[in-house]
Amino acid sequence: MAFRNFFNSIEPHFEKGGKYEKYYPVYEMVESIFYTSSAVTKVAPHARSFVDMKRIMTYVVISTIPCVFWALYNTGLQTNMGLSNIASSDLEGWRIFILQAIGIGINPNNFFANIAHGFLYFMPIYLVTLLAGGLWEVLFATVRGHEVNEGFLVSSMLFALTLPASAPLWQVALGISFGVVIGKEVFGGTGKNFLNPALTGRAFLYFAYPANMSGDAIWTPVDGFSGATSLGISASEGFETLKNYGITWSDAFLGTIQGSLGETSTLACLIGLCFLLITKIANYRMIVGCLIGMIGFSSLLNFIGSDTNPMFSMPWYWHLVVGSYAFGLVFMVTEPVSASHTNLGRYIYGALIGFMVVMIRVLNPAFPEGMMLAILFGNIFAPLIDHFVVMANIKRRAKSSV
Repeated sequence: MAFRNFFNSIEPHFEKGGKYEKYYPVYEMVESIFYTSSAVTKVAPHARSFVDMKRIMTYVVISTIPCVFWALYNTGLQTNMGLSNIASSDLEGWRIFILQAIGIGINPNNFFANIAHGFLYFMPIYLVTLLAGGLWEVLFATVRGHEVNEGFLVSSMLFALTLPASAPLWQVALGISFGVVIGKEVFGGTGKNFLNPALTGRAFLYFAYPANMSGDAIWTPVDGFSGATSLGISASEGFETLKNYGITWSDAFLGTIQGSLGETSTLACLIGLCFLLITKIANYRMIVGCLIGMIGFSSLLNFIGSDTNPMFSMPWYWHLVVGSYAFGLVFMVTEPVSASHTNLGRYIYGALIGFMVVMIRVLNPAFPEGMMLAILFGNIFAPLIDHFVVMANIKRRAKSSV
């Protein structure tokens, strides 16, 4: 509403006789991007206000900008730090050639060098995601005789941000193809899928190519640079030992640690969450439910304790900042199509995911991460949760009417 009021207040200045009359076409274009709907939604999810599917997808993409920026900076930072101990004569690769040709170099203390190096890793992954996934979207849209859905713009961005910078591009193409086709199009396209397409593609890569995608080893794309992730260290030695590896809670919160492209910074994710909540794209009930489930179950495990499993002692505020919890909480849990649609169901849905992510991280030694699997588990049970909530409401109303 604040954005709508802003556009209404400045419109007279751009109309005929206004101070900026000659810029009216520019104003009209900007307004159309945010508020003017060119079509009425004919299939689910239906728009119930001026905020149609185009606006929703635009807002979600805008909300990922902090994560994209941090993906560029932190990927470049971690890579440049890994390369800093290697003699310049031994450096090779097309990215190094470009950075040296334009005079930026690989200095980890240079902000622009980190951004540029990260850009050279992120952009190929994102372009391959757009190309491969876009081809499937266009193919299915052509066969079915409808327009290409804007939902793919969100899926492509989120999928790219969940990948490690070292992901082979052919695996990127294979993963997004699986996510678009199997996770969405076979069910009818945008609005009819019961699984999150981006996570479906990421899960496929997780199980098909565990050596590249499991998340138990550092994903800095430097040959010979190896080690364990913060979750891997916590699972084997306890979260208290993270400080011995130079990882503090503030490092994990800000995101200056190794990890997937856009998942390391909790701060960047929270900035995106604020935007989604202000624009009312994200439903706060799922956020609250997921936090309650995670905090409650992790606190219970802290109270129980274990002499053999160091993950029992990890407090909730560490679960929040390590791995992909924050990213999944903001951009995946709140995804409206594959989540619960009743108000009570949204609390239950979020709490189930929060509970599951801690259970997988702590009680299942095979997986160092758990958010992706927890969300997909929640997607599967979302229709069942809504069914029981609706049936409970019907029974309650039936009793009250007697």
